[in-house]
Amino acid sequence: MPGFTWERKHINSGIVKKKLSQMSDLERHNKIRTEERPYQCSQCDISFTQMSHIEKHNMIHIGEKPHQCSQCDKSFTQMSYFKMHNRIHTGEKPHQCRQCNKSFTRKSDLKSHARVHTGERPYQCSQCHKSFTQMNNLKTHNRIHTGEKSYQCSHWERPYQCSQCDKFFIHMSNLKKH
Repeated sequence: MPGFTWERKHINSGIVKKKLSQMSDLERHNKIRTEERPYQCSQCDISFTQMSHIEKHNMIHIGEKPHQCSQCDKSFTQMSYFKMHNRIHTGEKPHQCRQCNKSFTRKSDLKSHARVHTGERPYQCSQCHKSFTQMNNLKTHNRIHTGEKSYQCSHWERPYQCSQCDKFFIHMSNLKKH
């Protein structure tokens, strides 16, 4: 029986200097990096970098959720979502920070946490250039510029009023300081 040898060649993706073992990996990576999403859902206009992702996404529209939790009866379209959910019940946190030993259920949470140690703030506001460690924090910040409010106070915008000068405050602690 003849032996086969396979030499792993690393392909440099350029700007981010990520090493990938196959050309198809480089093509997939470049679609993500350039935000190219050629596979578009016909029902909700969301788009994906890979055909397999849109196939999984389509399960949402047909209501198919084949992965069901036996502990709380939640069900999921994808096995990966089910496995992630199951960590709620098991308490498993497999992703540990090497600097402070804090553990996380998701790798993305660990990556985000690592910025506490590195000081990296990759998400920058295009209007005032303030930087953030997480995309969600940038999105929340952008509301300052747009005036958009994510919630509407059912009482007042500033419910705490000074009895001496009639000035209003958002927080009781601010009224007390005043």
